[in-house]
Amino acid sequence: MTLAFPNQSRSFDSGRGCIRFVGHDNVFQVVFCLEVDALTKIDQLMVRTEKGYFAAFDAARDAIERVAQRAYHRQKNPMIVLTAADVH
Repeated sequence: MTLAFPNQSRSFDSGRGCIRFVGHDNVFQVVFCLEVDALTKIDQLMVRTEKGYFAAFDAARDAIERVAQRAYHRQKNPMIVLTAADVH
């Protein structure tokens, strides 16, 4: 089965400086942590606040999910950190 993102929720982890979101591969849950630097690479004009991070994430959700799928197929780990290097 392929990785899917049926739950649109996301949260900001200020300690790690990332947006957390979840994907599912059949019954397996995969937690993704998109670093703020990676999000900045996607949206250079975003406001660097929690609200700004969420707005940028929501606007680029499809592209972010594609990045997450590529990373998951390389790693197959239950938690994956997405960095600026993962964003093309």
